[in-house]
Amino acid sequence: MDEFGLTSADIDGAGAHWTAREILQQPQIWLEIQNLVAGDARLNGFLGAQLARSDLRIVLTGAGTSAFIGDCLAPALARTLGRRVDAVSTTDLVASPDSWLEPRTPTLVVSFARSGNSPESVAALETADACIEECSHLILTCNAEGALFRRAAAWPNAHCILLPAASNDRSFAMTSSFTGMLLAAAAAFGLVSRDDVRPAALGRLAREVIPGSLPLLRDLVGQGYDRVVYLGAKELKGLAREAALKMLELSDGRVVATADSPLGFRHGPKTILNRNTLVVVFLSNDAHTRRYDMDLLKELRRDGVAGRIIALSALADLPEHPDNLILDAVQDPIHYSDLELCLPYAVFAQSLALLRSMSLGIRPDNPNAAGTVSRVVQGVSIYPWQLSL
Repeated sequence: MDEFGLTSADIDGAGAHWTAREILQQPQIWLEIQNLVAGDARLNGFLGAQLARSDLRIVLTGAGTSAFIGDCLAPALARTLGRRVDAVSTTDLVASPDSWLEPRTPTLVVSFARSGNSPESVAALETADACIEECSHLILTCNAEGALFRRAAAWPNAHCILLPAASNDRSFAMTSSFTGMLLAAAAAFGLVSRDDVRPAALGRLAREVIPGSLPLLRDLVGQGYDRVVYLGAKELKGLAREAALKMLELSDGRVVATADSPLGFRHGPKTILNRNTLVVVFLSNDAHTRRYDMDLLKELRRDGVAGRIIALSALADLPEHPDNLILDAVQDPIHYSDLELCLPYAVFAQSLALLRSMSLGIRPDNPNAAGTVSRVVQGVSIYPWQLSL
């Protein structure tokens, strides 16, 4: 393994074996997931029956990184289906069910969970099922031994997509599981073609990131930025939130990371900028949205306040600049949606977080040496709650 410019011994010695492996394996995992979804005969019947209802509401839910999958999917799903789609984290849903659940609205709850063992994962599913008169569940998980998978298998109103075992990340931070569940859901709802052409093409884009962007990544890590801002619109706003979390997790909080939309960033959050701030802009492929992205990119570079401003793009229409990362594989005659771009863009953010973690002497596979946070959340008490109909 030398894709990060390091030997396997270097990576293993730095406590990064699983994190590095799980970042790099993603293009192959995407192909496996696409084949898995395409071969799921029951899925079409299950979703077809749900989507035949014009009054169906879709709730996308998960915790932490899994919640951000819903944030990425919701805009694309709402546009495609032309109906109400809400991304609501399990942590919000469990804490205040009556703020999010509508008992008399037929609802499909789409749950994302790497392990399926977080207390909120099962509690959210059970609460929704008990409180909504007509509730069905689509569950995407990476763990055949998880509580969520076992519970769903016994429910007639549920269908589960179990991802390949390799997507059940053994490292602390979610990488393969994030992009894997995102792709699986996108394929299930027809947002990405179920043949293997698109995931293969997305895999080529991801391989442009590593090793293609390695000199840039190493340069950014070497400059030691202690603040990172990720910016993205539409589906890419959800990715920006996930990218910020990945940096926080893998740096054990020593690098402050935040996320926003390009237009929203001007409304106060821009004050975080100083010479120790790195800004990463995920540029949209949507022509209308991209104009706003480009305006802010030009503004930030003109202001000269931030240390560096990196622009990730799948189109080669940018003015020449050394801090533009253009994925060359887009010379293929494929126009990628912003939802699809979440996958290769995520590889860049994951790789940056991994290398920054290692530069700080942190062990990425288990970055929180104090043990105050864990791979599967512990210590959550679930309290009984009854919806008043």
